[in-house]
Amino acid sequence: MSLDGAFLHCTVREMLDKKLIGARVDKIHQPSRDEIIITMRTFGGAEKILLSAESSSARVCLTSAAPENPQQPPMFCMLMRKALGGGRLTGISQDGLERIINFDFECTNEIGDLCENRIAAEIMGKYSNIILLTKKDGVWRVIDSIKRVTDDISSVRRILPNIVYELPPREDRLNLTDCDLSVLGERLASFGEQRIAKALMSVFEGISPIFARECAYRAARDTEARVCDLNEDRLEKLIFFLRKSAGYIESYDGCTMVCEKSGKPKDFCFVPVEQYGAEMTETHYDSPSVLIDRFFGERASADRVKQRSGDLLKTIMTIYERVARKLEVQKQELADCAEKEKYRHMGDILSANLYRAEKGMTELKAEDYLNGGEITIKLDVRLTPSQNAQKLYSEYKKLDTAEKMLTKFISQNEKELAYIDSVFDAASRVGSGPGSEAAIYEIKQELISSGYIRSAKTERAAKAPKALPPLKFRSSDGFEILVGRNNLQNDKLTLKTALPEDMWLHTQNIPGSHVIIRAEGKDIPDSTIVEAAQLAATCSKGRNGTKIPVDYTLARYVKKPNGAKPGMVIFVNNKTILVDPSEELCEKLKQ
Repeated sequence: MSLDGAFLHCTVREMLDKKLIGARVDKIHQPSRDEIIITMRTFGGAEKILLSAESSSARVCLTSAAPENPQQPPMFCMLMRKALGGGRLTGISQDGLERIINFDFECTNEIGDLCENRIAAEIMGKYSNIILLTKKDGVWRVIDSIKRVTDDISSVRRILPNIVYELPPREDRLNLTDCDLSVLGERLASFGEQRIAKALMSVFEGISPIFARECAYRAARDTEARVCDLNEDRLEKLIFFLRKSAGYIESYDGCTMVCEKSGKPKDFCFVPVEQYGAEMTETHYDSPSVLIDRFFGERASADRVKQRSGDLLKTIMTIYERVARKLEVQKQELADCAEKEKYRHMGDILSANLYRAEKGMTELKAEDYLNGGEITIKLDVRLTPSQNAQKLYSEYKKLDTAEKMLTKFISQNEKELAYIDSVFDAASRVGSGPGSEAAIYEIKQELISSGYIRSAKTERAAKAPKALPPLKFRSSDGFEILVGRNNLQNDKLTLKTALPEDMWLHTQNIPGSHVIIRAEGKDIPDSTIVEAAQLAATCSKGRNGTKIPVDYTLARYVKKPNGAKPGMVIFVNNKTILVDPSEELCEKLKQ
C-alpha cells in the first residue's frame, strides 16, 4: 500500500510541528464503523486527528474534513470519550518506520486520579486496527479496540479487553532514517536475480512499492531492473537517492501525488516521483495530511455512505421479507377457504335427511341432489343430527368470513409491499455526494413515522440534518423539472409544490420518484415531456431497463386517498409514453 511507515513518519513530524503535544481532547466522533476523529484544542486553535482502520483506506493524519456523524454514537466512540475526554496529549511516537502510531494521553479516571491512556493506530491493510490502551503496573493493557481479534481470527496475536497489549511480530529490516547505507551492497547481494524494487522492500522496513520502484528507476532508469544489474555506479546512485529520501522523510517536503491524465489519483509517495514520465501528472503537497485527505477522502466518504445505506437497505429488506411471508400465509389460508361451499352443501343435504339420521351415527349416506350420485357425510357421534347440521353451517360461515377478511388483508399487504419496495428503491438511489447523510436520515424518518422501526432516545434528542430540496433539472426547452428523492418528498412535491397546470409524471406500476414539470403559464412541449419521462425512468426501479412506461397527466388530476402510505397517489386523464432511462441526460439537464 502507498501509505507506508515512511509516509506515516512524515505525518507524525507534521503533528509535532503543529505543536499538538500538550493539546487537550475536545471532541471525539466516529463517523463510520472504522473511523475515529479526535478534535484537539491547542493554543493556536483546533486540530482534528483522523484515525482510520478501514482496510482499503487505513490512515493517520490531520484533517479538515467534517463528515456527517451518525445520530447515535457507536459504543467504541462512547468508550473513547469516557477514557480520553478532557485528557492532555503527552506524546506521539512511532517505533522506527513501523506502521504503528502511538498517541499517549494524561487523563483522569472515574475517581479523579491521573492515569495514562494510549491510542495505538495500527495501519496494516486488512489487519488495521485502532486500539485503546491503559497503563497498569507499568504494562499497557487493552481497554477495547475498534476491531476485536479473537483466537478464531488470529492464532498469533489477540486484541481483547483486559489482556496485555503485544506488538505485532517484526522482521529484522533496516530503518532508512538511521541505518548505515554502506552495508546495502552486502544486504542486496543475496537477492541475485530478484528485482531491485522487491529486494529493497525485503531489506528496508516501512517502504511502499512505489518508493521501491522509484529507487530502482533512479539507480538504473528501469523499474524492472534486477539486483544483478547493479554495478558500482548504479549502487552509488541508489545509496545517494536513499540518503536524500531519508531527508525527505524528516522534512516531509517531497510529498507527491501521482494522477492519471483524467485527474484520477493513482498513487503517492514522500519523494518526488519520476518513474511514470509523461504518462502521469504529479502534484506536490506541502502537507502530507492534506495529500492523504485528498487521496482517500472521496473514497472514504463513499464508504461511509455505502455502509449506512447498506444498513438501511438491510433493515428495509427485513421488513419486506416479513410482510411477504405474512402475505404468503394469508394466500394459502385463502386457498383453503375455497372449500366453504362444500360445508354448506353437506349441511343442506343433512338438513333434508334429518329423519334418516340418529344420534350416535358416524356417517350418513344420502343422495347428492346437486351433483348426482351418493354423498357420505361424516357425523360427530356426540351431537344430534340437527347439531351436526348446524356445525357444518358454522364451518361454512367461519370460512366465508375468513375469505372476506383475508381478501381485504391480502389487498392491504400487497399495497404495503409495493410501498416498501418504493422505499427500498429510494434508499438504493442514495449517492455518496453532499447531502447523502440527510437523504438516508429522511428515509429512516419515513420508516419511523410509518411505524416500521422505532427511534432511539438519542436519535430523538439529536439535531436532524437540514432537509434536502428535490432534485432540479432544466429541460432543453427551458422548463424547470423537479424530481422527488423519497416518498415523503414525493408527497410534498405533488400535493403542495405542484400547481394545477403543472405536469405530473411517474413510472407505470414501477416504484420511483414523482416528477413535476413547472408550466409557468406556458404550454409544455412534447420534447420536454419526453425528457421528464426519461428522468422519471432513470429515478426509478426500472433504471436498468429499456422501454419503461411512464404515465403523465396534469397535477390537478392527481389525488391522495385517505390513509394511503407516503408517495401513494391515484390519478386520472393520464397518457403513457415509453422511454429509455438515461444517466447522461440526467447529468446534462441537472442544475
